[in-house]
Amino acid sequence: MKHKFLTLALAGTSLVATSAYAEDITLTIESWRNDDLTLWQEAIIPAFENANPGIKVKFTPSAPAEYNAVLNAKLEAGSAGDLITCRPFDTSLLLYQAGRLADLSDLGGMANFSDVAKSAWQTDDGSASFCVPMASVIHGFIYNKDAFNELGLAVPNTEAEFFAALEAIKADGNYIPMAMGTNDQWEAATMGYQNIGPNYWKGEEGRLALIAGDQKLTDEAWVAPYESIAKWNGYLGDGFEAQTYPDSQNLFTLGRAAIYPAGSWEITGFNDLADFEMGAFNPPVPNAGDECYISDHTDIAMGLNAASPNSEAARTFLDWMGTSEFATIYANALPGFFSLSSHDIEMSDPLAKEFVSWRGKCNSTIRSTYQILSRGTPNLENDTWNASAQVIKGAETPEDAGARLQAGLATWYEPQK
Repeated sequence: MKHKFLTLALAGTSLVATSAYAEDITLTIESWRNDDLTLWQEAIIPAFENANPGIKVKFTPSAPAEYNAVLNAKLEAGSAGDLITCRPFDTSLLLYQAGRLADLSDLGGMANFSDVAKSAWQTDDGSASFCVPMASVIHGFIYNKDAFNELGLAVPNTEAEFFAALEAIKADGNYIPMAMGTNDQWEAATMGYQNIGPNYWKGEEGRLALIAGDQKLTDEAWVAPYESIAKWNGYLGDGFEAQTYPDSQNLFTLGRAAIYPAGSWEITGFNDLADFEMGAFNPPVPNAGDECYISDHTDIAMGLNAASPNSEAARTFLDWMGTSEFATIYANALPGFFSLSSHDIEMSDPLAKEFVSWRGKCNSTIRSTYQILSRGTPNLENDTWNASAQVIKGAETPEDAGARLQAGLATWYEPQK
């Protein structure tokens, strides 16, 4: 794997430096992705340094659970690195508002990212962008191709076809139709409601209308996805109410379930564990001929420490992160974490290629609860976890779930009062 990374990293790299420095400048990167250390050391950093003599880079990650606290302490003490790996939305926005992250709106490489890609690292009005987008994760369904072939099933394009496939798998009896539990709650929302929902609320159109107060969670577009996932109840297998996230992963990779409601982050792990061929399909549309929408959710980015003494060199690195070279290295080393740039990136993993191909036929959006709408109490994101789980279990009706969430949002969010 090491040599593969290095070959990819150096391919097409220019030997011409973008700027000259009297002596080497060393940039330090803060990150929570300690599992990426080898990728940075063996692929990303050599590619950048080869193209930019005079600038050295060190990747110094913290433990994921400790990252926010460690980073804030370093920023307060003035000892934080030059480059800050950014979590999406409010965590990074607060750093920018506190003057910890620099405004990167004028960075040339930013032109290679769409408004949706930049939205997780912008001010609410979009006037300032403070982190360069790196990758997103895409939602859909992963399926066991062997099981589908055995049962003569085609990939479903509509919800009617989707439920017909589930019914056929259930009738056969050799596989659990779909592996998902409600014990941990977040899966019911993230891989359930937020997976299929954009097809109903029409992606960004509905999400932005909810933020503006022009739509409500009691509207049909927001209740209908609950009505759909309520029907999943009969296809999740016995005891799904107590089934954890790892339980669901195991059921699918052991070949006991035919379909897995998924995020693309599963690809690498599933490739290592499953001994059958896998495929993926985007969330089926409600009706034949409908436009399709996918949750192409912004996940990770990179910003500039506003107090960095090496801001010019750091901006050179961030500008390079907007190139197709960086995007190609990152997307191929971490299949399932997709470049957010507008470059056409060639990937080698077949399952990752299937997921990312949906960008060409469907409209991209992000999870509806992540920007602005979960800043208050009750927290809409957490409440959506619970509502989705309760609806799937049959403990709450779709209408009651929508009414409960709307009432909670209206208690603190002015446009929804």
